[in-house]
Amino acid sequence: METKIEKKFDAVKFAREQKDRLDEMFSKMTKEEILEYLKTKSIERGRVKPSA
Repeated sequence: METKIEKKFDAVKFAREQKDRLDEMFSKMTKEEILEYLKTKSIERGRVKPSA
């Protein structure tokens, strides 16, 4: 059974590209640099940790 549907957006391909991009970027950073990067990105997006 073959399906020939042309996708406008491929979520799996996008996720893999993002994973590869982050992996390449993080491989050049120290643990502290990675944590600082993630913290600043979280603040930029306006995400707040839920209180424990």
